[in-house]
Amino acid sequence: MKTFVILSDSHGHRERVEKLRALFAENDYIVHLGDGRGDMRDFAREYPEKIYAASGNCDRAEGCDEGVIEAEKLSVFYCHGHKYGVKSTLARLAARAKEKGCEIALYGHTHRAEIREVDGVLCINPGALSSFTQPSYCYLVLHNGKPTATIVPI
Repeated sequence: MKTFVILSDSHGHRERVEKLRALFAENDYIVHLGDGRGDMRDFAREYPEKIYAASGNCDRAEGCDEGVIEAEKLSVFYCHGHKYGVKSTLARLAARAKEKGCEIALYGHTHRAEIREVDGVLCINPGALSSFTQPSYCYLVLHNGKPTATIVPI
């Protein structure tokens, strides 16, 4: 079993990221999906083997745009989502995840928490940690090839 804390769109609200500190210590993966990637800098030094972070449209040109995590017989694609038009459709995101051989796609950008299957790909948006919406993150468990995702309000 592997566990993930997935967050996105913190937009400089480091105090909200800080509220998740205890979770970072006890989970296997911490994934930040952009627009506030710099908010993870201190945690990246503390947990370099656990932190995965994508750059969003509001981040500087630092880091990666997307990546893949292999865990528990599953492949997880992660990105911010702006390059795949996620505000209007998840079809391009799901297609890219499939192209990369992934069953799960993590994305942000919309500031709306959502868990939805699209063309056989489980698409997960953890919502945002910024002040634009009710702050939330996603807790994802992968066990024996099966994902279980839960949106958690803060």
